[in-house]
Amino acid sequence: MDSRQIISLLPYKEPFLFVDHLESVSEQGCEGAYTFKHDAYFYQGHFKDHPVTPGVILTECMAQIGVVCLGIYLMGQSIDSLTNPQIALTSHQVDFYIPVFPGETVKVRSEKEVFRFNKLKCKVYMYNSKEKLVARGIISGMLSS
Repeated sequence: MDSRQIISLLPYKEPFLFVDHLESVSEQGCEGAYTFKHDAYFYQGHFKDHPVTPGVILTECMAQIGVVCLGIYLMGQSIDSLTNPQIALTSHQVDFYIPVFPGETVKVRSEKEVFRFNKLKCKVYMYNSKEKLVARGIISGMLSS
């Protein structure tokens, strides 16, 4: 399964799709990127005259790239047809270190901790274009087809 197929199976669409492309995906992890658009809806009210990407949106981006894309890849390796994956976040713990502003591109990297009984737990890291750590944490989700 290639990155285009994985992205096409994501159960999200604009304005809630936070995956532009995947750079790599394997049994052990995933890496991808997203650029936050200047006119994204959440910037309108998240700090007057100084928009900053909300932590919940950064967490969602980390989950979509680092957990959901990896989960689709892993599920696709074990079954013949994966057409409508169902996804549920089960837990997350994320620490934030620096802000992300409109127009910035972030890179997300995940490392699989465990994938058992369709539950995937990953260490997930987010970096800005200067390779500075934006956030890191542990995110878990359940997947089914």
